[in-house]
Amino acid sequence: MEEIKILLIEDEKKIADTLSKGLTELDYHVEKAYDGKIGLRLYESGSFNLIITDINLPGINGYELTKSIRSRNQHIPIIMLTALNATDDKIEGFDAGADDYLVKPFEFKELLVRIRALLKRTLNQQFPAGNVLKVANLELNVDSKEVTRDGHIIYLTAKEFQLLEYFMRNRSRLVSRADIAEKVWDLDFDTKTNVIDVYVNFLRKKIDKDYEPKLIHTQVGMGYIMKEK
Repeated sequence: MEEIKILLIEDEKKIADTLSKGLTELDYHVEKAYDGKIGLRLYESGSFNLIITDINLPGINGYELTKSIRSRNQHIPIIMLTALNATDDKIEGFDAGADDYLVKPFEFKELLVRIRALLKRTLNQQFPAGNVLKVANLELNVDSKEVTRDGHIIYLTAKEFQLLEYFMRNRSRLVSRADIAEKVWDLDFDTKTNVIDVYVNFLRKKIDKDYEPKLIHTQVGMGYIMKEK
């Protein structure tokens, strides 16, 4: 089996060393950085399968670090670790390009579940192939990451793009919030959070508000469906 390389960026040395030890014992290869600038340099000089980063880092904070990495690599999984647990903080993390968000304190086994889920998705290509997806007058180019409607370019964050891709690949199929949590966020559905509903609303404003026909529809108590009518 090919060695899995993880870049861990965490300024609390005790946490970083504990996580590194636990992951190394499970045969992951871990490289550590205790500030954002060193973490970015390590990323640029190496080849990693997954990144774990704190948000409050010296040098470059986790949001800026994630944006910088995401601008160069759309596919590498990024997990954010933070003590900030408000919905707005999570949205900022996802908008920066994070795939997952884990609030401190957390159990090591919870981090491990998230790591395995993200690696499974990226290493096994969860979504079927297809470079350009179309629903009505909406187009999504999987390779260029460009979305257009009626020929107008629509700018999406990384997480909005993933959510739209999931909707388009499942057009005319009702998907529950639990489905979205598992397939787009790789999470078990948390009934206490409204992050999924917030992102669906973000997406609606960008792809539906000024266009016809409306494509994202809510089925109360059941979930969402993308269809032309």
